[in-house]
Amino acid sequence: QVQLVESGGGSVQTGGSLRLSCAASASTSDNYYMGWFRQAPGKEREGVAAIRGINKVYADSVKGRFTISRDNAKNTLSLQMNSLKPEDTAMYYCARGASPYFGGLAPYRYNRWGQGTQVTVSS
Repeated sequence: QVQLVESGGGSVQTGGSLRLSCAASASTSDNYYMGWFRQAPGKEREGVAAIRGINKVYADSVKGRFTISRDNAKNTLSLQMNSLKPEDTAMYYCARGASPYFGGLAPYRYNRWGQGTQVTVSS
């Protein structure tokens, strides 16, 4: 079973940037969605961005600021986060869709999760 490990989190000030990476222990077909999710204390986990092939989808709250990318040759998923805001503070997780073509931004459609990496944005 594929294992996912996130890295790249940290603390930045408002307006700063971070790049998150997710390393997969095995290759994943491009037919599977890969996604980034986040969960703030006391809130439900929410989808941030997802990718399958050339298709990308973003939450409205991050459009124009975050960019998801995928390197299948290196089995990595990335999330470039620019113009960070305090409301972006959360634990960020990468995940793989439960079956081919099944994904998007809904967490229940994913069944492989990393342990998460913390992002903190201060004002």
